[in-house]
Amino acid sequence: MSGRMHGQGPYALAGPVGKPDPRTVPLRGDLAHIALAGKHFVPHYAVPQPRSVMPGGAALLAGTEEGAEELCSLMEGDSFEVLDVAGSHAWGCVTLDGPVGYVKLDRLEPAPK
Repeated sequence: MSGRMHGQGPYALAGPVGKPDPRTVPLRGDLAHIALAGKHFVPHYAVPQPRSVMPGGAALLAGTEEGAEELCSLMEGDSFEVLDVAGSHAWGCVTLDGPVGYVKLDRLEPAPK
């Protein structure tokens, strides 16, 4: 058997790979949903922490900056899978298939203690 392996294993270097849509796949350069382990390589994987949307609903945003694009509206009681918290926003997804974005923390029920 030759010492060279072609296309073996889950991370074979077989050429360019298309970048997933960040609005539908819970994947950033530094972090991904734990269900993506073995499919995408990142430094950290997070187990989602489901939180309910507070009364009045919440906007799912493309970013944390003022005026960020609103991707969709989440309704009161909807579940949001928090993967990361940064400042006043949580990053995560509604489901593993998206949508993915940021929600203001004050629009989600408090984390269990």
